[in-house]
Amino acid sequence: MIRRTPRTHGEILAAAARRFAVTGYKGTSLQDIAREVGCSKAAVLYHFAGKEALLAELMAGPISVLCELDERISALTGAAAQQVAAEGFVDLAVRFRGEIALLRGEFPELLAQPAFAHVQRISERLIEAMTGPDGGQDARVAALVLLAGIAEGCGTFTDISDEELRPALLAVAQRVLVSPIPPPPRPPLDLPDHE
Repeated sequence: MIRRTPRTHGEILAAAARRFAVTGYKGTSLQDIAREVGCSKAAVLYHFAGKEALLAELMAGPISVLCELDERISALTGAAAQQVAAEGFVDLAVRFRGEIALLRGEFPELLAQPAFAHVQRISERLIEAMTGPDGGQDARVAALVLLAGIAEGCGTFTDISDEELRPALLAVAQRVLVSPIPPPPRPPLDLPDHE
């Protein structure tokens, strides 16, 4: 087998993205990435401190936009915060759907890593903003399900263009956050018949 040296930092990054997409972050080793590039694991470590550093660089764009969204919603309250949070997250998810797809099914474990601790805090503030002015437990559940669903939808519906996906996701957000589904009816009480 002919060994080649990595030509660029970007070649290793691209190989990591491909491997994460196929086998997930947890299922990918630095050796897997090195093998795909055609270099040694030491060469990968020359460019990146470890697998977490690779992921951090791959996610730098989406995280930067998420931080900007966090700043925008921090100055708002009530329905305005809810609208900006929902629209901003949909825009982020559609714009970075490739990066988000890399992490499908692994968000909780990745958010527990020290490099992503601030993302967990921003996610919590985003959920808080999406609960809206009358936010209670049901609204928090709806906001969390909406965030997860938007992320999953962007990774799943690769056959739908950004121009079609964005309005579809915004319509779902509108239904979930502004007009939540009413709770199921309570079963009728079993009362004795009166004659």
